[in-house]
Amino acid sequence: MEGVAGPVRRAVVVEDDRDIRELITHTLTDLGLEVTAVDAGPDGVEAVRRLRPDLVTLDLGLPGIDGIEVCRQIREISDAYIVMVTARADEIDRLLGLETGADDFMAKPFSLKELQARVNAMFRRPRPSVTPVGDPDVLVHGGLRVDVPARRVFRDGQELPLTRTEFELLAELMRSPTKVATREDLHTAVWGTPWIGDTHVVEVHVGNLRRKLGGSRYIRTVRGVGYRMEEPA
Repeated sequence: MEGVAGPVRRAVVVEDDRDIRELITHTLTDLGLEVTAVDAGPDGVEAVRRLRPDLVTLDLGLPGIDGIEVCRQIREISDAYIVMVTARADEIDRLLGLETGADDFMAKPFSLKELQARVNAMFRRPRPSVTPVGDPDVLVHGGLRVDVPARRVFRDGQELPLTRTEFELLAELMRSPTKVATREDLHTAVWGTPWIGDTHVVEVHVGNLRRKLGGSRYIRTVRGVGYRMEEPA
């Protein structure tokens, strides 16, 4: 079985169903992660604050504070990868979960092998190679400046609070700003594996990224194909 390479990573599992919580814990432990499991949203937020994990799996249907609110609170204090896990698999819940900053979504029941594959893919996400623009580790496009090693993004000199996924999408588009990237290309580049299914996950994250960039000023939709960077004004 393939494990997660490199230094030991931490995970927090937030799941109120004991059987599922134990299954996810064992699955992530098999990948070499140090896992802390809790059964309530506030405990999950506190565990993230205290442990600074690399990965969080989060049940949407938690009692009390639901997973959407927990995800918002976690995203305010952490850039950990967040995988939303839920039995409520309709499209509205899926989009709501992603708009709060979740990186991936899995519907119950799910395959533990699929969970392992998705976690491995997230941790293998390639860091964008950079075409030199003055400083070889900085991408510049119009008023945007992306410092790749520091993982910081500035718009007109003001730093933007992007999630990991939003950062990697923007950097991928800025690598070749005049090239149209298909939704499938972006999923392969950012998530690490080809996407077999719909492309809503890419569309939602691009929509979130656009809002943080201030609208459609920087990213253009090429209808029926994908996205490319807008020509600087």
